[in-house]
Amino acid sequence: MENNTVGFIGAGNMASALIRGLLHGGAFLATSRVCVSATTRARLERLAGEYKGLVTTTSNAELCEFAEVIVLAVKPQIVDKVLAQIAPHIRPDALLISVAAGVSTAGIEAKLPKTRVVRAMPNTAATVLAGATAICGGSHVQPGDIETAERLFGSVGRTVVLDESLMDAVTGLSGSGPAYLMLIIEALADGGVKVGLHRETALMLAAQTVFGSAKLLLETGEHPGRLKDMVTSPGGTAIAGLHTLEAGGLRTTLINAVEAATRRANELGVLMDKKLLG
Repeated sequence: MENNTVGFIGAGNMASALIRGLLHGGAFLATSRVCVSATTRARLERLAGEYKGLVTTTSNAELCEFAEVIVLAVKPQIVDKVLAQIAPHIRPDALLISVAAGVSTAGIEAKLPKTRVVRAMPNTAATVLAGATAICGGSHVQPGDIETAERLFGSVGRTVVLDESLMDAVTGLSGSGPAYLMLIIEALADGGVKVGLHRETALMLAAQTVFGSAKLLLETGEHPGRLKDMVTSPGGTAIAGLHTLEAGGLRTTLINAVEAATRRANELGVLMDKKLLG
């Protein structure tokens, strides 16, 4: 990927996170090989000020002429307009990587029939280089295209390659997951306040506990049940708390949340496909 020119259509939080990952410490790309397009000058000026030498433009056509790898980082609602705009200008050898939620590779290929397309579903933790991203390829991908996407999203967290039929499930789990966990952290902090802790202290302890527990799981590779049992001594505090969580149906509620979000992602994807496929 170091030899490619990369363009970002859109300069929002996700695009900014990916640019940061790519340029972090100069490990991936020279700044002059990255271009960003946006309709808002202020966003472009902010990025250009942060990364000296970054190429910026308000013209998607100019970006398409520049970039061998194009990252489509716009809201799903305007994808059809952006695809129609870039169709006459995209290079024949370009790889398009879409992070537009719910937009299928078939939908994009309907507007860009000969373009190699990779679809990705990252989450907001990518903005702090701790994202979880699922990747799938369209019908025209070539050897190396998925690896290029893995390098890109690997710069802002962990990646997994899946069949596109599972992307709605990813949206329901890791795409929406940060919202679930923020609610859990907030509730844990509320519990801390109820038993006497100051709000800021309770919030820090709750957030760090969630962060540390996730890090422990990822780095040890242990099953979460085993790690849970390591904390749970006979007749102790943890088992008393776990009993309360089970009685309240936490496990079932979280499973239901993932299922409901997955179902909604599928509904939105169907609507988007109708829009793009006609």
